[in-house]
Amino acid sequence: MGDQLFVPADFAVPGGLTAGELRLEPLGPQHNAADYAAWTASVGHILATPGFAGFGWPHEMSMAENLRDLERHAQDFAGRRGFTYTVLSTTTGEVIGCVYIYPPSGENQSPRSAVVRSWVRADQATLDPVLYHAVRAWLERDWPFDSIEYAPRA
Repeated sequence: MGDQLFVPADFAVPGGLTAGELRLEPLGPQHNAADYAAWTASVGHILATPGFAGFGWPHEMSMAENLRDLERHAQDFAGRRGFTYTVLSTTTGEVIGCVYIYPPSGENQSPRSAVVRSWVRADQATLDPVLYHAVRAWLERDWPFDSIEYAPRA
């Protein structure tokens, strides 16, 4: 992306989203144990989720490596380089998934473009299209992107 900002300097990055039984909040180190448990129990399901084929994650890693990954996502969020949200159940507070909002990789990408991926735990698979539609509408309504690449769900 060179010197171009992912989002305008004056854009107020949303602190989260609540949509029915889903609540998004910025992912951080405080979510490590619950995040690790959620994705490690759902690797095959995540790999089969639209947008994850050939992505290179999830892959085997320790909880300490996961913590470093969450710290990197939190640093990206603070630096406005990318925005990762944990997906929590509004009823139980459990981590049930994740949403990643990042600029496209490579040169000559159009400004104000975003690549979005999301997953939910295998035992919450019915919430995948719910999450997709809520996030898609949120991105179109509240974010400054002209182009959003987000693998569709039914």
